[in-house]
Amino acid sequence: MGLRNEQSHQLLSNMAVNDKHGQNSPYFDGWIAYDRDPFHPIHNPQGVIQMGLAENQLCFDMIQEWMMNNPEASICTPQGLHHFSDVAIFQDYHGLPRFRNGVAKFMSKVNGGRVKFEAERIVMSGGATGANEVIMFCLADPGDAFLIPSPYYPAYARDLCWRTGVQIVPVHTDSSNNFQITKEALERAYNKAQQDNINVKGLLITNPSNPLGTTLDRDTMKSLVTFINEKNIHLVCDEIYAGTVFSTPSFVSVSEIIQHVDFCNKDLIHIVYSLSKDMGFPGFRVGIVYSYNDDVVSCARKMSSFGLVSSQTQHMLASMLSDDDFVNKFLAESSRRLAKRHSLFTEGLEKMGINCLPSNAGLFCWMNLRSLLKEQTSEGEMKLWRMIVNEVKLNISPGSSFSCSEAGWYRVCFANMDDETMEVALGRIRAFVGKEAKKAMEVMKNMQHIIKNLRLNFSARFDEFIMSPSNSLRSPHSPIPRLLLY
Repeated sequence: MGLRNEQSHQLLSNMAVNDKHGQNSPYFDGWIAYDRDPFHPIHNPQGVIQMGLAENQLCFDMIQEWMMNNPEASICTPQGLHHFSDVAIFQDYHGLPRFRNGVAKFMSKVNGGRVKFEAERIVMSGGATGANEVIMFCLADPGDAFLIPSPYYPAYARDLCWRTGVQIVPVHTDSSNNFQITKEALERAYNKAQQDNINVKGLLITNPSNPLGTTLDRDTMKSLVTFINEKNIHLVCDEIYAGTVFSTPSFVSVSEIIQHVDFCNKDLIHIVYSLSKDMGFPGFRVGIVYSYNDDVVSCARKMSSFGLVSSQTQHMLASMLSDDDFVNKFLAESSRRLAKRHSLFTEGLEKMGINCLPSNAGLFCWMNLRSLLKEQTSEGEMKLWRMIVNEVKLNISPGSSFSCSEAGWYRVCFANMDDETMEVALGRIRAFVGKEAKKAMEVMKNMQHIIKNLRLNFSARFDEFIMSPSNSLRSPHSPIPRLLLY
């Protein structure tokens, strides 16, 4: 059997069988645990709750209501069937004009109307995964590298590197300043790469951040734009969580920043976008590359032919995204529901003594469990993670899978479940924390008991030694004081 597997292995390409896909990460291992034993409130109440999936399911009722009220938007209804022949035939790789216009309009609304996006620069791809790979193919050769501030999305190893041969150079951040990106950290990472003879082609940032759930402020964004212009390297901004901001400060797109930065080479600026997070449509596989570089737009459009968005999906979304009243209501209500869910979840954790990094966006929290680690190492982090997945039955993601430089941080998603499931999850965490606290108290009591016995034993032996007749034979210069009997 082993020989047969080896022979089959040799029949495949080296790219197909290499281990750079990144699927051996704990980030994906937790998903396997969930798939084997998924939670269900009735059929499997003791199963694993999926808290490793950054999915926005809080406004599905609004989407469903819109589709019920607009049946002509789908070619699968009697009202929309007359569009079938137009949608089913071959479509240009540019995409349906109404769809590209709708996406450009939606991106502008997500940015508060402060930026106008051009439909001609919208390039389709199969989700953000495909869009990330497309932009790498356009900008870098095998062996080239992109700087990425850590912690960062674990699947970047797959999206950016697996088939392109591009490398990731982490820009390390830490909790001392809430994991903020600094110019000094960028310079260190860039200079180290040069010393290692690595050709840095660009910087990739995720704004809002996955896994931190934070947005970059204007000054930081300006410093990043200045940095890449000084180095003459690309800036790719993954903005797929732009519409998930639920609290201040507001989201600031790189598109807005470059309007106010002097001497900015716009040919270096590119955006990756998607409807997976903001609208909750990961299954529709709508990924977007938006570039200010005409050559990149042309090249990306050729590459996107390998992962287009289906015409049926384009047709339906063109109608939905062009409905200004619906989009405005959806974005406002989504923000409100995310804020409520985030508040309920983080306040529930705080009552247990668990803190999260302060955040204002995203579908997750960056949870600090350092106090529960038996040892402040990546090994200690993984031991606790395995306990949480296998015993507590919660699939959360360890910080090490996000290349976090500090042990004890975990990403936990809260928007992919209903209120009742969230309460079950909080209950499990509460029980686990209480159990661990009880263990710690028992260990402390045992230690105190041991120390007390040692003290009593030492005191008894000391008294016995002092009272011994041989005590009188000690040297007058002995450091042990003589017992004076009166």
